Amino acid sequence: MGVFIYYTANRQISDRRSRIKVISRKHRALNKSISLNANLQDATKGVMTMFKNMKIRNKLLISYSTVFVLSMTIGFIAIYSAIKKNIEANIQSELENTTSSILNLVETSVSVSIKNYLRGIAEENLNIVNNLYVQSLNGKISPEAAQKQAISILLSQRIGESGYIYCLDSAGTVVVHPKQALVDVNVSEFAFVRKQTDQKKGYLEYEWKNPGEKIMRPKVLYMDYFKPWDWIISVTAYRSEFRKLVNVDNFRKSVLDLRFGKTGYSFIVDTKGNIIIHPKLHNVNIFASKDFPNQFLREMIRRKTGEWTYYWKNPGEKNKRLKLAIFNYLPDYDWIVASSSYYNEFYKPLYHIRFLFLCLYLITLAMFFPLSYKLSDSITKPLLKLKENFENASRGDFSQRVTSKSNDEVGLLHMYFNRFMERLEEYDYRLKQEIQNRIVIEDTLRESEERYRSIMESAADPIVVYDMNGKVLYFNPAFEKIFGFPLHDCIGKKMDYFVPPENWPETRKMITTVKGGGQITATETKRYTQNGDIRTVSISGAAYRDRNQQATGSVIILRDITEQKRLMNSFLELGDKVRQEIGQDLHDDLCPHLIGTAGLARVLSDTVEQYDAKMKNMAEIIVSYIEEAIEKSRNLARGLCPVHLVSHGLTTALNEIVERCHLTTDIHCRFDGDETLTLHDHLISTHIYYIASEAVNNAIKYSEAKNLTISLSHHEGFLHLTVSDDGKGLPDNIAHQGLGLQIMQYRAYHIGANFDIQTEPGKGTSIHVSIKYLKEDAMTQKKVSKTDTD
Repeated sequence: MGVFIYYTANRQISDRRSRIKVISRKHRALNKSISLNANLQDATKGVMTMFKNMKIRNKLLISYSTVFVLSMTIGFIAIYSAIKKNIEANIQSELENTTSSILNLVETSVSVSIKNYLRGIAEENLNIVNNLYVQSLNGKISPEAAQKQAISILLSQRIGESGYIYCLDSAGTVVVHPKQALVDVNVSEFAFVRKQTDQKKGYLEYEWKNPGEKIMRPKVLYMDYFKPWDWIISVTAYRSEFRKLVNVDNFRKSVLDLRFGKTGYSFIVDTKGNIIIHPKLHNVNIFASKDFPNQFLREMIRRKTGEWTYYWKNPGEKNKRLKLAIFNYLPDYDWIVASSSYYNEFYKPLYHIRFLFLCLYLITLAMFFPLSYKLSDSITKPLLKLKENFENASRGDFSQRVTSKSNDEVGLLHMYFNRFMERLEEYDYRLKQEIQNRIVIEDTLRESEERYRSIMESAADPIVVYDMNGKVLYFNPAFEKIFGFPLHDCIGKKMDYFVPPENWPETRKMITTVKGGGQITATETKRYTQNGDIRTVSISGAAYRDRNQQATGSVIILRDITEQKRLMNSFLELGDKVRQEIGQDLHDDLCPHLIGTAGLARVLSDTVEQYDAKMKNMAEIIVSYIEEAIEKSRNLARGLCPVHLVSHGLTTALNEIVERCHLTTDIHCRFDGDETLTLHDHLISTHIYYIASEAVNNAIKYSEAKNLTISLSHHEGFLHLTVSDDGKGLPDNIAHQGLGLQIMQYRAYHIGANFDIQTEPGKGTSIHVSIKYLKEDAMTQKKVSKTDTD
């Protein structure tokens, strides 16, 4: 027991000593680490202090060198990696695109072969059917026998392993089919059948699944059309049954001509290991040959589609090389199409780039240090010179200038220093120049204002300047002379009293046009003078703008055309008077003369009847011609001088327009108004009549209306004439520029009436004329019922 206690105590003491030693070592290591960190911090502080106290030249040299080395290294790594990835991506993309191109080439070649094969069969059977049809036409066999024989021949043929021939009519009904249950069945519900009935001739590819099959398979057909029997002869089979038609020689050269790098190529192999196309191997089965490694080929056949990296040695080569292949599978022909190339050929440009970049790196580094030293020197020297100039300028010498030899930041600093000195030196001179220039500008502005004012004041036409609220800013002496309003009474005021009430509609339109930035061009209206007279004016004008292109007011020119209108009205009245005299002469002189002639012709006809029947017929023809001339003369007289206006009044004349419209057109036309209204002013009646007649003619010509109404009424002291239709509305070029409408408007203004036209596409056109109606002009106001001449 004592020995055991002694041994245990010694063991505990030994463990404590060991722990103390470990703690001591850790403590020393910690102290050493702390001391090292402190020394490192001190060294860093010392380096930073030394760097701060360095001259700018040395700072630039060290900074440029560090940045240059790091940027060149990082740039080389980044460029090298990017080029490598780009090369890999381009090669892989090229191989994939080439493989897809070969697939398309093979499929296209096969499709052409299949199409030509099926086309030959279809055309041959079309000839057979046509021969049988010709025999039936020649009477050698009956039509029923010809069709029966044709069906037998078509059904006896087989296309490939399971293909056959069938026929449809244009409605999609089966006419001939190996399965009798499908005959006389309409199958147009299938999309490819609808294409057949639409095209009737050509090549089609579609997916089809026979009863009992689980998946759809691609199928092809070629069809030709025999019109006499309405047969669409269709030759069809599954696409996979035409492998024998594939001629490899058609696309062998195209595949072998593809190259990637120096020795990369494309090849085709089937899933049994037989080489179909290869630049060096012909009629070889790789699985059966011991000279070639076949692990890659087995993996490629297992995957069928994808990419694979492997080692390969071509015949005649000593060593294997790492190779990349992109491959795809053609299930219809059990082929695998692949494109491959060696990695060392991919990366060959990288080896040259790496060597060139290393050489460039060393050469640039050798040139960098002297250039950096020279650059830093070019910065510090101009700064020292500039410091001396600032010291001299601080003593009051503003003539100090620095000559700059560069356009960099230091050169700009010199330029700013020189500019600062120039501004200090020339400040007083420039201030005086600015004052003198302002005086000259003000004088020029005054001269310009006086010049434009003199132009406006000497203008013969009245000119008014408004602000955007319609208040007068200025008008010239011509305005005051013609209208009589003094300028000092109108400045800053609106002149609404200047516009007659009946002319406000077109005035509001002109105001809207100017506010919208448009122009007013020669718009005819009327304005009051100061003493209440009305002057006819032609208004033109536009808005004027400030420097920010914002409309601030308008300039309006009012040309007095009262005398011009009076002269034109005199000419119009003279023309109407002459026309009426001619019409009156036709009605009162020519028409009675023709009537008398017609009576004598009838007497002559009765007289010659007992002598010669042939002469009787000629006399009757003469009578008919004279009666036709009488009717034409009366119509011409009515057009030139509506006599009924004098004898029966305006309402009767308007009713005659309605009757004429009803007789000559299919439009439902009616007169709606007060037939008791009577105008004693023959001039006003005549112009209203011609306005209504022209409006009806325009409606017949342009509106395509079904209904047309002429309305004449008296309301609130005005006589109102309205001609409206329910047609398509007038075109813009007619509604604004039509000669007939301009004549109507001119006639309305001639008699002091207001003229307005409203038209809207699809909703018809309405022409409205209103004129003051004096009580002494009315005989009665009794309303009568509406007249419908329909």
